[in-house]
Amino acid sequence: MDVTEAYRASRDQLLGLRGRHEQAVAEFRWPELGDRFNWAVDWFDAVARDSDRPALVLVEEDGTTTRRSYAEMSRASDRLAAWLAGRGVGKGDPVLLMLGNQVELWESMLAVAKLGAVIMPTTTAVGPADLVDRITRGGARHVVCNAADVATFDEVPGDYTRISVGPAEGWADLHAAADLEHAPVEHPGTAPGDPLLLYFTSGTTSRPKLVEHTQVSYPVGHLSTVYWLGLQPGDVHLNISSPGWAKHAWSCFFAPWIVEATALVYNYRRFDPAALLALVREHGVTSFCAPPTVWRMLIHADLSGGPGALREVIGAGEPLNPEVIEQVRRAWGLTIRDGYGQTETTAQIGNTPGSEVKPGSMGRPLPGVPVVLVDPITGRPVEGPGEGEICLDLAQHPLPLMTGYQGDPERAAEAMAGGYYHTGDVASVDADGYVTYIGRTDDVFKASDYKISPFELESVLIEHPAVAEAAVVPAPDALRLAVPKAYVTLAPGHEPTGETALSVLRYAREHLNPYQRVRRIEFAELPKTISGKIRRVELRAREEELATADPRSGVEWRDDQFPELKS
Repeated sequence: MDVTEAYRASRDQLLGLRGRHEQAVAEFRWPELGDRFNWAVDWFDAVARDSDRPALVLVEEDGTTTRRSYAEMSRASDRLAAWLAGRGVGKGDPVLLMLGNQVELWESMLAVAKLGAVIMPTTTAVGPADLVDRITRGGARHVVCNAADVATFDEVPGDYTRISVGPAEGWADLHAAADLEHAPVEHPGTAPGDPLLLYFTSGTTSRPKLVEHTQVSYPVGHLSTVYWLGLQPGDVHLNISSPGWAKHAWSCFFAPWIVEATALVYNYRRFDPAALLALVREHGVTSFCAPPTVWRMLIHADLSGGPGALREVIGAGEPLNPEVIEQVRRAWGLTIRDGYGQTETTAQIGNTPGSEVKPGSMGRPLPGVPVVLVDPITGRPVEGPGEGEICLDLAQHPLPLMTGYQGDPERAAEAMAGGYYHTGDVASVDADGYVTYIGRTDDVFKASDYKISPFELESVLIEHPAVAEAAVVPAPDALRLAVPKAYVTLAPGHEPTGETALSVLRYAREHLNPYQRVRRIEFAELPKTISGKIRRVELRAREEELATADPRSGVEWRDDQFPELKS
């Protein structure tokens, strides 16, 4: 069996085990690929060469639509690979791709992969300082960006090849590749362990880490993601995430093309829930994945038009509040299936199609991913129901795991300590193996000697109609050491008044245990990374600063201010 057949067999095994989670976990095996593998050549080209199936559909805000078939993507990336090779791009070269949702991004990712070079996706939101760091730490030898962005690199020194999409002085125009005669790219001879991707993490708690993935850890490892998403051949899959971040590769590149589905991309500047819902129905979207921020905005929109052709609805990026899941279920009769993974891995845990979805749980370990919860005190796996850090058992050689953090051996060693890959996330597991997120190890805190999970409190707060988003952090307190404080972004139509604060605090008191009581509240826009994740680390630091200055910021309300809440 050649590598393409082996890959297809493993994929089809998972597709055939849809709805049978326990059997899939017990029976699934990663494909045996030998000593040579290149996903873009051995898989994508193998299924794409003569296929007129739509591979990519890009929809702009004004409705302008660009469509490419699998065969067109295969030929275009062949020509681009040949053109890039003529400009010195070779096997093992890191290539920084700073492109938006445009067809050239997908063509470039395929072309770089076909050459055996290393893809370094980068968001267009970064500035010169971030680019200097990325090019230096990533060792980028070539840069591809839009002509409109070339000026950003005037402040980014380095001996790297400059390639632009569109004409720009001093830069080679990538569009010239279209003039080449087409010829299939030869296999670059990449081994499964050779590098393919370099991703910077979003840096929610510290300096972004540089994650290295191989020719198999994402291209093959995302079979677990396919099983979680529930994708099938011929599907139209819409994923909301920005280029440059790992989730974009998960669900806009690898997962849909692994199953020969269509990746539909909505390229908007300003999010419009009504426009998104119209697009879902107009384009016959069958599976839709979005971060909690998008889902929280959608439930404040009009869902009465129905889900169209939707079969699968998924939440990813951060834990999804149960109230959001319930509102979508009431409106559409579909259950949002949460899941869990990291830039360092593919999907690890998920509520899979056909499985029972338990409120608050992000599901069970996925096929091929050796997830264990490890007791932080004993360093041993939790036996039966309990709490611990989400880890991967290195003794079982988790294929979807990164090789490490490039240029940071200390962090890499810390992440792989004790025979486990440590995610830094704490969770609980029940008797049925369902995992429920508690929080980052840095986010969980104690108040009056009780352990507080910010996510549990946030999940209650988000149920209040005035709350669009919430982040709970510890606020220093002389009596209790720390008390829970909620930073709240208000939903449309609600004002940041004392009356609103009282209403939210009262609601939290009525729906949480006494030791979980939210005692302070402040209305604010939540600080986020450029990938959209909440930076609680900034809020914690702010509380420390307030504790040493004026303890009342003038925009904070405390429960002891309201006679109605005194008990």
